[in-house]
Parts: sequence; C-alpha cells; structure tokens
Amino acid sequence: MSTLLLNLDFGEPPPKKAVEGNAKHQKFVKKRRFLERRGFLNKKNQRPNKVPKPHSEPPRKGEGPQVDGTWKVPPLAKKKKTAASSSGTEQFLDKKTVPWLTPAPSQKAGSLVAAVDLLGEFQSALPKIKSHPARPRKKGPQKNAAQNSTQAHPESTCSGASQKVPTKMVAIDCEMVGTGPKGHVSSLARCSIVNYSGDVLYDEYVLPPCHIVDYRTRWSGIRRQHMVNATPFKVARSQILKILTGKIVVGHAVHNDFKALQYVHPKALTRDTSHIPPLNRKADCPENATMSLKHLTKKLLNRDIQVGKSGHSSVEDAQATMELYKLVEVEWEEYLAQNPPKD
Repeated sequence: MSTLLLNLDFGEPPPKKAVEGNAKHQKFVKKRRFLERRGFLNKKNQRPNKVPKPHSEPPRKGEGPQVDGTWKVPPLAKKKKTAASSSGTEQFLDKKTVPWLTPAPSQKAGSLVAAVDLLGEFQSALPKIKSHPARPRKKGPQKNAAQNSTQAHPESTCSGASQKVPTKMVAIDCEMVGTGPKGHVSSLARCSIVNYSGDVLYDEYVLPPCHIVDYRTRWSGIRRQHMVNATPFKVARSQILKILTGKIVVGHAVHNDFKALQYVHPKALTRDTSHIPPLNRKADCPENATMSLKHLTKKLLNRDIQVGKSGHSSVEDAQATMELYKLVEVEWEEYLAQNPPKD
C-alpha cells in the first residue's frame, strides 16, 4: 500500500464568526446612533421615559427633541379660545398645547420646588369658568318684607312689660301645723301648686322635721293619718323649688308660704293677691287693706271656699288665687312694668 502524506497547516485560521459578529455590532451601533439622533432612543445611562405621551405631534420648525425623548412645546397664553363646536360648548384651551399634559422635565420626584411648579402650571392651565351675571330681582311691594319681619320677630312689637314677663306662671298655697314650744311655730304640712289654667302640678303632704304639737285641723285640714306616708320635708322642698324656680308665683299672703318652705323668691316674680290695689277696688274695698282670700273669692268670683269644719283645701285656695289674679292681670302687669319692685 502506498503511504499518503497530508500537508496540514496547524496555524489558526481567521475566525469567520468573529468577523461577522463585528460587522453586526457595527451595524447595530450605527443604527442605534441614528435613532438617538432622531430622538427615538435615549442614552444608555438614562432610563427610557415610560410615561406615555397623550398627544404626540411631529416636530415643528425651530423645535427639536430633548434628551428624554419629549418634544419641547413653547408656552402659550393662559386664556385661549377656539371656535365653538357643533354641540354649542366653548373650549377655552387647546388640549394639545396645555403644558401640564407633557411629561415633566428631569427633576427629582421628592423635590418640593418641583411639586409647587407643577401645581402652579396645572392651576394656570385650567379653564376659567365665566360667572353668570346676577339676575335682577323683581321689584315688588316692600310691605310683604315688613310683614315677614314682624312675623319672624313678634317679640319686637310687644311692649317692654310683656317681654319681661315669663310665659310660665303658677299659684301656690300651703297648709301648716304647729311645732315647737306650745305649737307656736308654723311648719309645712301640705303644699299644692297649680298652673295658669288651674291644673294641679303638685299636691303632697309633708312631714315636718320637728315633732307636731298642734295639727290645726280646723284650718289646715291636716290629721294624724296624713303624716303616716308623708314626704319628708327636705325631699318635698327640693321638689317644690324645682317647680317654682324661674316662674311667676301667685299666692295670697305668699310670704307665709315661702317662710314655711325656708325659701326667698324674687320680688319681681312674685304676685301677692293680698296686696294688689286694683283687686281691692274691684271688690269695693280699701286699696291698702289686706283682705282675706275667702272674702275676695266670694265678692269677685261669687264662690264660697274655706267652709265647714273639715279645714281648708290648699288646691282649692291655689285655684281661687290664680283666678283672682287673672281679673287684674293686664292692669297690674302694666303698673309693675312702670314701677318694678325692688328686691
């Protein structure tokens, strides 16, 4: 057999792949630079702006792409009106030229100055709403307004006397029993309070804090059995004062009732039928005389009270006192308004 000799060159041949790779890389770099010059790509060190541009336009004359890939739009006037649309509405600004629609320039997101600038641009770019002119009011008679004012403030038309008089009024009458040495001390044993219409607001038997010496049944109508379930004096007193506070209190010789209650009521809110001159004149009695409740009731109301041996009824006496006061209420209140009592 013949021997085959092969002439082999073990030198390194030129790498075809490397040459081809270099050509592709150069082509890629050339294309990328072209796109960067056109503004379609950013530089390698900057991240691409991911904020989509809502209204893109081709570049105008004198404008060029910025580094971040956005187009610089010159600022326009704040107020810009366009022609009315087919729907009849007016557009005050062109949305394509509003500066706050474009991406913000390269500033730090945490910068306070940048946030203020963006807010100012946003507010300046908002359309200003036209305020409608105020419609002229119809000229009408001014009497209605005057009537409405008097209806809204009825108190302004009232006299000064009626304004000072409280709306709530009660009449009180108390029955006493004898306590202390020989029963000479009058202590509260029953209290009755009625309203302006005569309805009973309070009527309770009261147990005095001291031992009862004389029940005075002939006048008070109090008996021993009434004290079995009677309300203690301190409890009854607190209940009664809650009713009397802030009200006009009518009574006959009412200072005796207040003394038994250990209480002082303002004189401006007190009406004592035993010292009302107009009431005495109506009964044909001397004005300065102190007449009994029984006599005034018989003379003016033609009614008998405090009769019989069973004693007085504090409810009946309180109702009679209120009715007597009503007879001269207007005249007496006008007098008190001009001559207010001094405490």
